[in-house]
Amino acid sequence: MLKHNIHLKICLGALLITGFVSAALAADKKLGQTGFQFLSVSNDARSSALGEAATTLENGVNSLFFNPAGLARTTKAIELTASQNEWIDNIKHNTYALAFRPGDGRMGVFGLTAHSIDYGEVQGTMAWHNEQGYIDTEVLFPSAFAIGAGYAIALSDKFSVGGSLKYSGQNLGKSIVPDADSLKVKKNLANATSFDFGTQFKTGFKSLMFGMTFQNFSEEISYERENFQLPLTFTIGIAMDILDILENKPKGQQLWCYVDATHPRSYPEQVNIGLEYGFMNTLFLRTGYMMNSDERDINFGAGLQLMGFSFNYSYTPFGIFDKVQRITVGFGF
Repeated sequence: MLKHNIHLKICLGALLITGFVSAALAADKKLGQTGFQFLSVSNDARSSALGEAATTLENGVNSLFFNPAGLARTTKAIELTASQNEWIDNIKHNTYALAFRPGDGRMGVFGLTAHSIDYGEVQGTMAWHNEQGYIDTEVLFPSAFAIGAGYAIALSDKFSVGGSLKYSGQNLGKSIVPDADSLKVKKNLANATSFDFGTQFKTGFKSLMFGMTFQNFSEEISYERENFQLPLTFTIGIAMDILDILENKPKGQQLWCYVDATHPRSYPEQVNIGLEYGFMNTLFLRTGYMMNSDERDINFGAGLQLMGFSFNYSYTPFGIFDKVQRITVGFGF
């Protein structure tokens, strides 16, 4: 009877994934429906190398950036990571994360995150009655940030749940606008509070597991008159160590396959697939593929984990934007 229930859950999960993938490939195109798009950018090198198929990834404190439930099964009492992302057009993303697991983890795991974005320099302009139709103003330095606190707990040996609360903001610099018979300087600032929630479920059939997450729940915000929402995204995923199906699994080796189907508010649905080969839980080679993406598809990466230290790197060819490289370093004990 137990075996029958396990197989039923596997079949239901597979049907759910299949239906979602079919809907994703048939979806109409949608663009420009949200703001604060920096919250959609992946900065963790491991997850990025896997094509951002990270809903079922147990990735320690960095799970807070994808599925908070992945934090629940960390074996480290304290973990600290830092990531650097050289994003398109020389935009710089830096993220930091800290996790603390009191006692043996029965009380759950707590985490803190910070995210800063430097958009570089932008020359300000304003309309003017001259041949060009404008004049230069001051140089602007737009930026953005996000800070968050998260919590995750394993409710059983198979089911874990997690959530995080984030406060984010964006500063687009100053603008000079007409005001009656004079000019007025306006600061373009906006802030928002959002919530992420996720679950992970181990089926009990070898290493097969499922995951689900909602990201960026928030109220509408605005800079001027038009309101906009944060990039709300719903994702479901499935993962398994492929080598588990072998009768004689190679000792000390793993080959995890991750598949995510995402339903974003602001761009077309996507299916992401990632493969991660691990040797002796020390050396890792990764690749990922992102379907239905305009400029991205294949991703590559590698990682090294030794004596509590970790180093991960990812490389993403980005079409007309050339390439994106990410580095994540971490330490835990």
